[in-house]
Parts: sequence; C-alpha cells; structure tokens
Amino acid sequence: MPESHVTPLTGRTAVVTGGASGIGAATATRLADAGASIIVVDRDAAGAARIADLVGGKSLTLDLSDSDAIIDALVGVDADILVNNAGIQHVAPIEDFDPGTFATIHAIMLQAPFLLARALLPGMYARGWGRLVHISSVHGHRASAYKSAYVSAKHGLEGLSKVIALEGAEHGVTSNTVCPGYVRTPLVEGQIADQASTHGIPEDEVVEKVLLERSALKRLVEPAEVAEVVNFLCTDAARSITGSSHLMDGGWTAA
Repeated sequence: MPESHVTPLTGRTAVVTGGASGIGAATATRLADAGASIIVVDRDAAGAARIADLVGGKSLTLDLSDSDAIIDALVGVDADILVNNAGIQHVAPIEDFDPGTFATIHAIMLQAPFLLARALLPGMYARGWGRLVHISSVHGHRASAYKSAYVSAKHGLEGLSKVIALEGAEHGVTSNTVCPGYVRTPLVEGQIADQASTHGIPEDEVVEKVLLERSALKRLVEPAEVAEVVNFLCTDAARSITGSSHLMDGGWTAA
C-alpha cells in the first residue's frame, strides 16, 4: 500500500496579512499547497473570505493601522508561520507629505508586524519552531524620491526582522525578509495606469522606462514567484537561514 503524501508544512498554521490579493493571496495559496492551514488577514472582508474559501482556511478582517484592534483580534490566535505582507503606498515630496498618511503607512508596515510578532512568538517559542517572513522590498535597500514613508518603513522592517532573528534563534524560530522589485499586483497596476496618463505614454513603456529603469531585467515580478521564495523560507530546508534579506529586484541593486 503506498505511503500517504505528507507535504512539508503539514500540521503548521500560517497567518498571512494582506492576503486578499496580490502577493498575499499567492502566498496563502502556495503555503496551503504545502500543507499549512491558513489564516488570511485583510481589511477587505470579502476578498479575505474568498481566498480563505479557496485554500480551505479562515479569514480575519482587520485594519492593521489600528493597533488596539490588532491586539484584540489576536487573543487566542496561534500560528507557526507569520507572513507580514500588508502594505500601502503614497507618493509625495516630503514638504507636501501628509503627516497622518506617513503615520498610517508606518503603522501598517512596521508597527503591525511588530505587534503580530509580539503576539505569536510566545507560541512559536513554546513549540520550538517558527517562521517569520516579512515581505519587504528593494526599497528596504534603496531609496526612491517621494516615497519617504514607504522607504523608511521598509528599512525599519529589515531591522525588525534581524532583531527577531537574533532573539528567536535559541527557540527554533527564524526571521527573514523577501525584497522584490515591482510586482504585478493591483497596487502596481494602478501606478502604471496613473503614470501612463501623467506622461502620455503607453503602459508597457511605463513599465520598461519608468518603473524598471534601474532594473537589469525589464519585467515585473509575478506574485507566484515571491510566494515560492516565502514557501522555501518556511520549510526545514531553510532552517539555517535567518536574519537574511532575499532580493528579487531583477538586478536593481547590482549596479
């Protein structure tokens, strides 16, 4: 009688933020394929429920800019894997950048990952196994003008991940970042349309000459590609990888 197939993450539970679309949805799907039970976290209730139904998981509607809501929502939630993916973007020169928007971006992209880690690490420590993967960006390593909140939040996320790696090492917990360039997500597709309208050029020209100007590979990263790297970092094959940053920037930082 053939042996039953046991997938690498069977018995593990993964929390994926921003899981209703884009990288988050692709990651939730990939980790479910690897055997993990999925909790999809997103402020888009319908989108989160749709992905949760697709992967046979659960959804949690949550505004990650609300720290009190995060703390309340995580009472009783336990997980072996945390993927911090949720993020938003706003582009403006510093002198015109709304302070409230700056604070909201930092709340979602830096404070929320801290609060989620703070809530879930004790359970990981107790079991002696855990994986934290933070979806950072090439902007965690490089700056772009007019993106002060996004760039500073991603740089902070890189530092937070390294601290978690050091503290979690003795407990069997790893923490790493994945840093793509521009990914084909609804957020980026909106930017492409806006840039095409602003500059009066076709969208494919926006991709090659504006978004990917500094990238050696003139193509957008697909969400599934990012999900594959996340999945690998969650497996036992990556148990010696921690405190590291994995660039998927098409050669942007090579120059």
